[in-house]
Amino acid sequence: MREKFHRVIAIDGPAASGKSSVARGLARRLGFVYVNSGAIYRAITWHILQKKIHPEENERIAGALQTAAITCYLQDNESRILIDDVDPGEHLRDDCVNENVAGVSQFPVVRQIVTKKLHEHAQSHDLIVEGRDIGSVVFPDTPYKFYLNASPEVRLQRRAAQGGRDEITIRDRADSSRPVSPLVIAKDAHVIDTSRLTIQQVINEIVGVLEKMGLRT
Repeated sequence: MREKFHRVIAIDGPAASGKSSVARGLARRLGFVYVNSGAIYRAITWHILQKKIHPEENERIAGALQTAAITCYLQDNESRILIDDVDPGEHLRDDCVNENVAGVSQFPVVRQIVTKKLHEHAQSHDLIVEGRDIGSVVFPDTPYKFYLNASPEVRLQRRAAQGGRDEITIRDRADSSRPVSPLVIAKDAHVIDTSRLTIQQVINEIVGVLEKMGLRT
């Protein structure tokens, strides 16, 4: 039996393509709940590192997550996460998390946990969910799918402006080549190149597509 979900708008794309800014702005405009799936993966990665578990130790990661209390809740219409009653929010962009999140995210047990949390949100709320496999794997039945992209040069500039040290090329390779839920463009996704567009222009384009599809905005 299929789960019954509220409306879900999926926004996928590679690192620094503009997903977070666009998804958050779109959620505010539509009154939907904003969910950053990457933040859940980063929180889990931080937790695993705090447990002194190597990010390639699949069995130890699975064991640690079996006993971890992972809670997703809403604050100001955005998803937040606690692990064992600890808010890891200020650590999600730590260098150690940046370096290991791609590795931790590849394990099926981790992706299953994140998918379950996203499905729980969708059972109660209209969502804007950003990630890398939202339209292709997590919510494949939603008709509202968008894939944001930008040139590697622009994405590198954006990441540098944010003070981040993520290696775009390495992250792209890891996301696209992992055996479980790789980064792909869903066949029915609307693709937008954000290289020369402002955040508001991207949001306006998405809203225009949604209105043509009959979603009242």
